[in-house]
Amino acid sequence: MAIDDPVIAAQTPAADFSIEQRWDQYTDDEHAVWKFLYERQVKVLKGRAVHEFYDGLDALNLNDGGIPDFDIINTSLQDLTGWTVISVPHLIPDDIFFEHLARRRFPAGRFIRTRNRLDYLREPDIFHDVFGHVPLLTQPVFADYMQAYGEGGLRALKYNCLENLARLYWYTVEFGLMNTNEGMNIYGAGILSSRTETVFSLDSRSPNRIHFDLGRIMQTDYRIDDFQQVYFVINSFEELFEATQQDFGPIYDYMTKSDRVHGLTDILPGDRVYARGTQEYARQGGRSAKARQAL
Repeated sequence: MAIDDPVIAAQTPAADFSIEQRWDQYTDDEHAVWKFLYERQVKVLKGRAVHEFYDGLDALNLNDGGIPDFDIINTSLQDLTGWTVISVPHLIPDDIFFEHLARRRFPAGRFIRTRNRLDYLREPDIFHDVFGHVPLLTQPVFADYMQAYGEGGLRALKYNCLENLARLYWYTVEFGLMNTNEGMNIYGAGILSSRTETVFSLDSRSPNRIHFDLGRIMQTDYRIDDFQQVYFVINSFEELFEATQQDFGPIYDYMTKSDRVHGLTDILPGDRVYARGTQEYARQGGRSAKARQAL
């Protein structure tokens, strides 16, 4: 998708691909789109998101004044966990992305989706990046996990294991679920920022739901163009962080010698399965109107 944002077009990104947000140049309509998306998504998420997400929304006051001003939210975020949000024009190279995370900087797209594309974008916008990702960066354990992921990404590049590490990000940071005292809840930003996948991920009988396993995830395929056919479930952010504290060297050594990739619908003998999905949604064509009727 081409990004039509004159504020982005007027800037030359720095070497680290950062640009100025120039919050005062957002239009009234762009602020109105944020307000609409925020209010709609908060209603859909009620009782479905982990409590840490709501704590983060409150801590950063993300519903105040339309699109958040990074200078303002960074004051609170830096005090809480030492993170900052930086503005970028579009998706950035992997090595630059990892370097930012390793230094506790979260790159967020400056542009916001238009009214005719409210529900699905291939390239993440400011609503996905800030509403979906940033609230959990107020939580110390998850913030540490994200920094560790950035450090691990720089190492993965040297081992040529970027694809394996990308799967870990996809199935945790973007599409992760968590067991809580209130039941299974959402913490992945790709779900938190999606009206339709919020419902699908928890309520649909179609996808598999399997307990988190680091090696399993790093060898599991994923799709970027539709709802997931499998979700991985953690018990806590501590479980997630502790899994990344081991030496990844032996894992990367093994994966460079193995071309094994688990399919989207595979159930393995060692899996802890919470729900064995019917895969009905995918079989009926995914995003087609017919498939949506099967949700």
